[in-house]
Amino acid sequence: MAQLPRGVLVLLGFACLVIVVAGLRWVADLIGPVFLGLMLVVTVSPMTTWLRRRGTPAWLAAVATVVVVYLILAALGGALAVSISRLIDLMPQYQAQFAALREDLVSGLGTLGVDSEQLRSAVAGATPSSVVHVVQSLFGGLAAVLSNTLFLVAVLLFMCLDSVDFPARLAAVVGERPQVVGALRSFAHGTRRYLVVCTVFGLIVAVFDTLLLWALGVPLPVLWGLLSFITNYIPNIGFVIGVIPPALLGLLQGGPELMLTVIALYCLVNFVIQSVIQPKVVGDAVGLSATVSFLALIFWAWVLGALGALLAIPLTLLAKGLLVDVDPNSRWVNALLSSSWDEARDAPAP
Repeated sequence: MAQLPRGVLVLLGFACLVIVVAGLRWVADLIGPVFLGLMLVVTVSPMTTWLRRRGTPAWLAAVATVVVVYLILAALGGALAVSISRLIDLMPQYQAQFAALREDLVSGLGTLGVDSEQLRSAVAGATPSSVVHVVQSLFGGLAAVLSNTLFLVAVLLFMCLDSVDFPARLAAVVGERPQVVGALRSFAHGTRRYLVVCTVFGLIVAVFDTLLLWALGVPLPVLWGLLSFITNYIPNIGFVIGVIPPALLGLLQGGPELMLTVIALYCLVNFVIQSVIQPKVVGDAVGLSATVSFLALIFWAWVLGALGALLAIPLTLLAKGLLVDVDPNSRWVNALLSSSWDEARDAPAP
């Protein structure tokens, strides 16, 4: 049978990719919680393996896994709910400041010849409730998943039960499909390394931000520290998202000087840690370059929304494992995706 030309194969591959991506976008509300559950189960799976190696019964290891995963989910959901409720209670206090800022903006731009009535209609939507809407949209993808509690709880339950004997299943098929088993193990190890690195850096950033905002007198410093922690899982641009609400509250609380101070300190701490140091450490941990990480963020956020931005790196590792690592003839692509020249040089040739 004659082999199709390489150009035709490439075009067919791109056509199939478009179909798959369109399907993922269509079922994003269903796929998002599944991927989140998979990431949580992969994160705690070493505990399950450790319990089984110590002779713990399978049912007890499964119960322990379910409890730990549910506790993580409950802690995250509870922190989000309490923080957003406190923000909603705080915002009505700034009605007068919002009105004064709108008038100052209209007056300032009016001196430049801009029509005042058009400006007033344009900024009429800038109200305290709009700040709440911005924060809710930042948390939107995760909050939407957490709101679908029944489906997420069921997914996590079945995944946790299956995770107890999943290592034994992999060991049973490693002889017949070693590439597939190796790719799945690589995805799991890479995901755990990524989460450990991001969690450590996220805690450092959250502590610094909370202390800085508390010292400056910005309201709800713990909420903004939590926001910094969560957005730390968004590659490259997480700190930009995290600085917007506290900077706006700084403007309302102390004027432009306080807002600029908040932005400057965030840039000093968050930019250095999240955009300079952390990408290098994450790239070395998971084997993805900074450019690939950024493009993965854009792609998965477009496909799955805000939750896709949070899960961009684990999803990319899964796609890389299933499409690249699983096929020895495709592993040369790692030379283009890796984070360092040493990894690229050691990648197998096609």
